[in-house]
Amino acid sequence: MAIGSIDSDRRLVSREIHSTGIKKMGGGHGDHSEPYYLHAKHMYNLDRMKHQKLKMTLMVWTCFGIGVFVPVYAVIFQQNKTASA
Repeated sequence: MAIGSIDSDRRLVSREIHSTGIKKMGGGHGDHSEPYYLHAKHMYNLDRMKHQKLKMTLMVWTCFGIGVFVPVYAVIFQQNKTASA
């Protein structure tokens, strides 16, 4: 009796490896005909950027300033915190 119930269970259970297919969603960012769309293929085209030299210089100095200021501030904050304890 136990062997018969195992055989019937084996016929009901199906163990297969499968995956879902790629879902193609419409209306997203894929097909835009506007040449300067915000998420265009060449969004960061530096050749077309107005005031390129000024903007890139400001960006580099801003990143450098943040990279220096944040660790210096963290050390000063930690030392003040330790000194007051």
